[in-house]
Amino acid sequence: MAIVLVVVLSIGLMLAVGSVLTRRAVERATLKDVAHQADLLAAREHVAIFPCGRLKDIRPYFSRQNEIAACVPLTRPSSYLPGALYKVVRQKKRLNGTVRVGDTTYFYAARPASSHLELVLLRPKRLGNTAFYPFLVGLLIAAGAGIALAALAAFLLARRIARPVRRVVDATRHLAEERNPEPVPIEGAYEIASLARAFNEMAEQLARARAAEKQFLLSVSHELKTPLTAIRGYAEGVADGAFHMDEAVGTISLEAARLERLVGDLLDLARINRTDFSIHRENVDLATTAREAVRRYEGQARGFGVTLEAFAPAPSPAIGDPDRVLQVTSNLVENALRLTPRGGVVRVSAEPGALVVEDTGPGLRQEDLPRAFERFYLYSRYSSDRPVGTGLGLSIVKELTQGMGGSVEVETTLGHGTRFTVRLPGADGDDFTDGSRAPNTGLTQESDTASPPELQVTHAKSEADEI
Repeated sequence: MAIVLVVVLSIGLMLAVGSVLTRRAVERATLKDVAHQADLLAAREHVAIFPCGRLKDIRPYFSRQNEIAACVPLTRPSSYLPGALYKVVRQKKRLNGTVRVGDTTYFYAARPASSHLELVLLRPKRLGNTAFYPFLVGLLIAAGAGIALAALAAFLLARRIARPVRRVVDATRHLAEERNPEPVPIEGAYEIASLARAFNEMAEQLARARAAEKQFLLSVSHELKTPLTAIRGYAEGVADGAFHMDEAVGTISLEAARLERLVGDLLDLARINRTDFSIHRENVDLATTAREAVRRYEGQARGFGVTLEAFAPAPSPAIGDPDRVLQVTSNLVENALRLTPRGGVVRVSAEPGALVVEDTGPGLRQEDLPRAFERFYLYSRYSSDRPVGTGLGLSIVKELTQGMGGSVEVETTLGHGTRFTVRLPGADGDDFTDGSRAPNTGLTQESDTASPPELQVTHAKSEADEI
């Protein structure tokens, strides 16, 4: 409708302008014709013995066309030559134009017929309008054909545009109703095809997000259910006298701590995805962070029988939030301590712009590396054959690191350990401040050499080993 309206308005404007221009062209042509006839008559009268003597013989032919041919004296004004024209005619000038005689407007041509007579030929102006009507009819027919063609083209074009847009609209409604629509065909003009392509990409991403959300909720429900079931079972067992109090208290405490960690991790993830989760970027020394993480977990490492050490030979500047960096490091250390077998080593290394946590644990399969930071992925893969946490720790590490403008990488060798590298902005993460390369510690189970002064080590052994 919009296209047709624009075409109608354009054609209407064309008709208005075309009518005016055509009318003027017809009038000029008519006046030229009158002047030509007057020239012929004047030439005839110039050679006549009695000028204008036989003009009355041809006046009937002019009358049939409502034209007037007359010879007027130059000695006085006449009805055919008003005062203003009479003054010009007396100067023996050839005149063409329009004049009003009585109630009628005429095209006229005035030519000298003799020394004292002037030939005047007049044609009513309305005859020019009559000649204009065929042109106007032709313009109207052309305009009607143009409007009809424009309407047909507009209908076909609108249907070509509206059909794919309507498909996108229907698919959008299905998407809003949480139904998975079929991919929209990519066809039509470039803009329409781009719209369909963008919608298909959005629908695909939304489907993945919904599937991930569903899996996340299922995993969270399962993980919340497991400790709650254990707590309820032992509580009922104590009430029935089936369990000893100390055994029940220990299990309930353990499961409650696990439940508390899971809830804490969920809250951390929720805060990260909210706008009020703030990260304060400032200068931070990763060497200090590494030593602080080791001090924080040295008691837990001693309980696991694992050697926990910090390798920080020099200040390691970076840009980040000190509290968040410590939280990231703590999550990685806690995860490494849980997986490293008794007698193994967990090392926290710091260098400018990077912090590395590596262990001598069982490692990961290569196919698991691209999804290592997905929520509950590693938990679902390894919960049956190795000790695991809540399944959210690595996801929190990635979210926090990216929130500080950094990145986290994982390298592993199945059966020989895992290496996590957190890189933060503000320094070259590959070099120390003195230009030396960060050493590859290459941890092995037999790593028990003497430690340099900068190496803070917690040689953790269980009480049974010390005995």
